[in-house]
Amino acid sequence: MTELRKRGGGGGRDADGADNLSDKEADGDDRLGLQGDAEGECDTDSKGDTPDVPLSTADTDNTPQCLNKALEGLPPRWKNYWIRGVLSVAMIFGFFLIIYMGPVALTLVVMSVQIKCFHEIITIGYRVYHSYDLPWFRTLSWYFLICVNYFFYGETLADYFGALVQREEPLQFLARYHRFISFALYLAGFCMFVLSLVKKHYRLQFYMFAWTHVTLLIVVTQSHLVIQNLFEGMIWFIVPISIVICNDIMAYLFGFFFGRTPLIKLSPKKTWEGFIGGFFSTVVFGFILAYLLSQFHYFVCPVGFNSETNGFTVECEPSDIFVMQEYTLPTMVQNTLRWKTVNLYPFQIHSIFLSSFASLIGPFGGFFASGFKRAFKIKDFASTIPGHGGIMDRFDCQYLMATFTHVYIASFIRGPNPTKLLQQLMMLQPEQQLSIFHTLHSHLRDRGLLPATAAAAQA
Repeated sequence: MTELRKRGGGGGRDADGADNLSDKEADGDDRLGLQGDAEGECDTDSKGDTPDVPLSTADTDNTPQCLNKALEGLPPRWKNYWIRGVLSVAMIFGFFLIIYMGPVALTLVVMSVQIKCFHEIITIGYRVYHSYDLPWFRTLSWYFLICVNYFFYGETLADYFGALVQREEPLQFLARYHRFISFALYLAGFCMFVLSLVKKHYRLQFYMFAWTHVTLLIVVTQSHLVIQNLFEGMIWFIVPISIVICNDIMAYLFGFFFGRTPLIKLSPKKTWEGFIGGFFSTVVFGFILAYLLSQFHYFVCPVGFNSETNGFTVECEPSDIFVMQEYTLPTMVQNTLRWKTVNLYPFQIHSIFLSSFASLIGPFGGFFASGFKRAFKIKDFASTIPGHGGIMDRFDCQYLMATFTHVYIASFIRGPNPTKLLQQLMMLQPEQQLSIFHTLHSHLRDRGLLPATAAAAQA
């Protein structure tokens, strides 16, 4: 910025004051180390491109003392290997425990992870810019998080649990005016932001406003998709998350033992050997896991609400993709394996596409996060999990995978849902319900689907 000022008169501000920002107003932006657009000033690795981030817990070692003592004497590479391994096993067992506790526990865990990821990203912004004494930055960031969560979870409640909403009068009011209430809450935060603008920090405050909203888009929106996948059936939650975990572990192991060829500059430790080994391992793992889970109603049935028991239920007649079917193999495969047919769950075929995405495209979520961390000169988002970094370091690929799974379900799996349709019908006025009944009755009679005796009795 000093160089930009030296060029002063001809480049940016003319002597007549065409740019009405005073030197004092610009001071807040100058302290950011913002560079001009001139050639040679766009190198993202230059020292002045980004502010220096103060040392944080993300840069410290919080490995348990007992684990450090047990691994004392090992080379750093192998010490990190064992720390990551022990903590990975612990997290996997914790994941199994939460699955056993059911959909409510899973929903609460997703919400907790979302809040922690949001906190880690917002904290980076706060550490970078806190010395500028921006008014209301953290308060508004958390306020917008509450507003967005209210909107998304309110939509989910009305969409999936209409029976519960219909029973409770306060919920009926909130469901009816949900979007208006959500907009009003957001509008209040928007007005507070405008009122908080400080003359000498305009540009910086708009940077942080954008920072908060991009974080909401990346974290909260995609967390909501995770919840929607869960309500479609726990298998749509467990399989995508598990194959990303498998790909992460297998890519690390293949890279650790066989890695020689760098994959991408953003992540120097990533190798082609790990990338390819992780792909094949993940496809096989996903295929087997899909076979195992497709056998249980608990995993394949959509999550619903039972008004009689006042609880969540996962009981249903499994859809066709979770029913074993016989497939005829191609002639070439028949000649090789001597098999003419094979029995598979259709979901196993879908799992191949999910695993392929998790292995080939999913890692780009991690590369994106690596680029973000490099931009702000930090190693990890936080140090919540020893050897792994922060929660966001573990979920950078999961969010991208959740979005793909949601789009995949909407495009290739989901059809009309009679249960949701019935819930919506029950929320209509009696005269509207009668009108729909007579219209449906006439339609079925004209198509010959209604028995003649039933038609005569109705007449």
